[in-house]
Amino acid sequence: MEFFCYHRDRPGSAALRTELLEEHWSYMDRFAEELIARGPTFAEDGETPSGSVHIVDLPDAAAARAFAFEEPVYQAGGYRDVLLRRWRNLLGRTMWEFPGGRTGGDRYLVLGLGSGEPADVVPPPDRDELIAYGPLLSDDGTAWLGTAVLLRAADAATARAVLTADRYAHIEVHDWEFGGRR
Repeated sequence: MEFFCYHRDRPGSAALRTELLEEHWSYMDRFAEELIARGPTFAEDGETPSGSVHIVDLPDAAAARAFAFEEPVYQAGGYRDVLLRRWRNLLGRTMWEFPGGRTGGDRYLVLGLGSGEPADVVPPPDRDELIAYGPLLSDDGTAWLGTAVLLRAADAATARAVLTADRYAHIEVHDWEFGGRR
């Protein structure tokens, strides 16, 4: 089962994140085979960390909750909240298979939250700019709760336009970059 996990930073936690970076990476190294995508998001200044995205394939919801809540920065109080949802990998690839590679261009997390009839259930035709794309689902996988996308785009407005705006209660766009060891 695939899961989307977004740890949102607690205000003022940048020093703690820096202090625990090696512990975080070592923890994530344990899930190297299961990770579909990972990386930090940034505040509007483009430099201050604002969160941490992990898309991971795990056996069940209990394993996903353990993954999310045993993470070292979470355990140390560095995150204000965690969004954890079932997810479906509509691209069928990992971020390491993204044709655009790790560098070049601006990267974004687009997170559309909604309910009701599913929207954007088919990726847009230009898949070469998509790093990860899929629906956010209820725990049992039956209800659509939104869409999560990692992509390369010219700017935040172009990134936001990947989702059908009027189908979501809220759409967030965050600067994002490939995570993990360099």
